[in-house]
Amino acid sequence: MVQILVIEDDDIVRELIKSILIDAGYDVTSANNGKEGLKSAISNKPDIVITDIFMPEKEGLETIKELRAHYPDIKILAVSGGGQITMENVLKIAGIFGADMVLKKPFETDVLLEKIKELFLVFSQNVQKNTC
Repeated sequence: MVQILVIEDDDIVRELIKSILIDAGYDVTSANNGKEGLKSAISNKPDIVITDIFMPEKEGLETIKELRAHYPDIKILAVSGGGQITMENVLKIAGIFGADMVLKKPFETDVLLEKIKELFLVFSQNVQKNTC
């Protein structure tokens, strides 16, 4: 089963994403900031990480950079509702830092699930290459 880690500081958004993914059949853990998310990644070794960009303790770009450095095969979906710079720039920067995909908040359930499905397919292809 695919293990997904959701890193999101907004409790309502985090629980909503977690609920959507569990209902879709994924194994989900969560953290409320990048610092806790990195600890969770070490202990749970998720296949996919969904991370917000703007969070306390350790923000998303730094979290993405550290995840990518320690777990190069992990798939990362960066999500953001904005901030002081434009949304498009934030998400573009997330890609530069190592996010495999980006998603602008608010998003529809089916769009989130489609992104996860795409990341899962990429993850599965990588696993097959590494085991052959």
